[in-house]
Amino acid sequence: MGKKSVVIMPDTMKILSILGEQLQFARLRRGLSIKLVSERAGISRATLWQVEKGSPNVAMGIYAAVLHALNGMDKDLLLVAKDDELGRTLQDLKLKRRTRRAKK
Repeated sequence: MGKKSVVIMPDTMKILSILGEQLQFARLRRGLSIKLVSERAGISRATLWQVEKGSPNVAMGIYAAVLHALNGMDKDLLLVAKDDELGRTLQDLKLKRRTRRAKK
């Protein structure tokens, strides 16, 4: 059996590409080599290059390991979907509100 292929939407591909570029800039700003970051993250240099390209074929855990290797930036993952405005609005719409009966 072969691997199932996941369809990545173009907007998501653009986001991954931007994320990869931002990780590369973070590495460069810190003056860290590809070799050092890949060793810290426990991945190969080729995998780090894929991360910095924004490849959708790289596991989320590897992205987290790279963030951690960049001096603890993995804590930023806690900010993802923290303020889910749409989800909160949908949840609030489902909440039942008590109404009082009219006095007779």
